[in-house]
Amino acid sequence: MTAATPAIETRGLSKTFGHTEALAPLDLVIPRGSVFALVGHNGAGKTTLIKLLLNILQPTHGSATVLGESSAALTGESFTHIGYVSENQEFPEWMTVQAMMNYLRPFYPTWNIGDLLADLDLPPDRKVKQLSRGMRMKVALASVLAFRPPLIVMDEPFSGLDPLVRDELIKALLDRMNDEYEANPDSGATILISSHDLAEVESFATHVAFLHQGKLLFAESMATLIARFREVTVTLDPSARSTSFTPPTTWLLPESTASVYCFIHSNAEAENVEQQVESLLPHVIAIQSEPMTLRTIFLALAKSSQAKDWSRA
Repeated sequence: MTAATPAIETRGLSKTFGHTEALAPLDLVIPRGSVFALVGHNGAGKTTLIKLLLNILQPTHGSATVLGESSAALTGESFTHIGYVSENQEFPEWMTVQAMMNYLRPFYPTWNIGDLLADLDLPPDRKVKQLSRGMRMKVALASVLAFRPPLIVMDEPFSGLDPLVRDELIKALLDRMNDEYEANPDSGATILISSHDLAEVESFATHVAFLHQGKLLFAESMATLIARFREVTVTLDPSARSTSFTPPTTWLLPESTASVYCFIHSNAEAENVEQQVESLLPHVIAIQSEPMTLRTIFLALAKSSQAKDWSRA
C-alpha cells in the first residue's frame, strides 16, 4: 500500500435488513493519518458502517477497502493491523489486567506494552471484574495501542464516561498519533471514531462525516466544515415593506419577523454573504455572521434534513 492509498474507501456501500435500509449507498474516503469522526444520532447507521468495514456484516451492495484490502476478505491476520475499541467490549472477568495483556501478546508480532499501563493509570494486579467502566475502556485502549496498528476503529468509546477519563483516553490517542508521525511522517496512524460527544470530537478530529437516517449528508475536513457554516442574523427596517423571495438552497432553517431575518449559511466560505443578503433583503440595517460549533452545525443539518423529509411526506 502506498502513502497515497486511503486508509478506508467505500464505493456504493449499502446495507438493507429486510425492507429497512440501514445504510444508503455510500461513497467515502478516509485519508491516512487522519482522525476521522463519524457522527449521527442513534440509528443513523454508524455502527452498521463500522461492522461492514470490519467484515462483521456483509454489504447488500457496493464494496469497501481497508488498508488497501477488500473488507470482505479481512481475516485474523488482517486484524494484527487493525485495532478495535467498542463501548460494549467484553473481557474475561476473571483475568487481571496484566494477565490479559500477557494473554494478548502472542497474537501480535508488533506488541510492545511499554509504560502504557502506568500512563493510563491501570492497576496491573486488579481483576477486570473489579474495574469501573472508565477503567475497562482504558484496558480496551491499552490492548490496542500496545500492538501499534496503523488503523484504530472506535465505536462510541466515550459513552457514559466522566470528563477526566475521556481526556485521558484522548491524550493517549493523540500521543500515539504523534509518536507514529514522528516515526513515519508519510504513513501515520489513522483513527476512525464514532461518537455522540460532539464537543470532545471537535477538540481533536481532523475530519468529520455526518450520517442521518442511514444517509451520508457530508464528509470533509473539520477546518473546511467550520469555515463554511455561519449563523447569520439580519436586522431589517421594520417600517419598510416586506417582499417575498425564495432563499438560496445554502440558506438553512430561515426564520423571520418584521425586523429580523435569521438563517444558517452552509457555504459562507465560497459565497459573499453580505452581498447575497443585501441583494435579496431590501432595507437591511445590519448583518451579523457568527461561526458555529460542530454541535450547532450537527443540529442545524439534522433539523434541515427532517424539514425536507416532512415536506416530501
